Amino acid sequence: MGDKDLTTQVGSPRTMTPDEILAARKTLSLTQGQLAPLLGYALKDRVSELERGVRKPGAAVALLLRAYLAGYRPQDWPSGE
Repeated sequence: MGDKDLTTQVGSPRTMTPDEILAARKTLSLTQGQLAPLLGYALKDRVSELERGVRKPGAAVALLLRAYLAGYRPQDWPSGE
């Protein structure tokens, strides 16, 4: 899939609300601990902060979440364990 295709599928990299982030994580069936490294965070607390509105996600985090919702899976995607 080319970059243009991904951009078309995930839309613009606008930020996401805390509720949208929480809903995305639940839709992806991931824990905060599983999602954190997929977004580039070392601590699951960062995901909690995003979901509570304590921390505002950058455009890259929003774009990654939208790509995951559109079906993109990196090699290190958590297995269904």
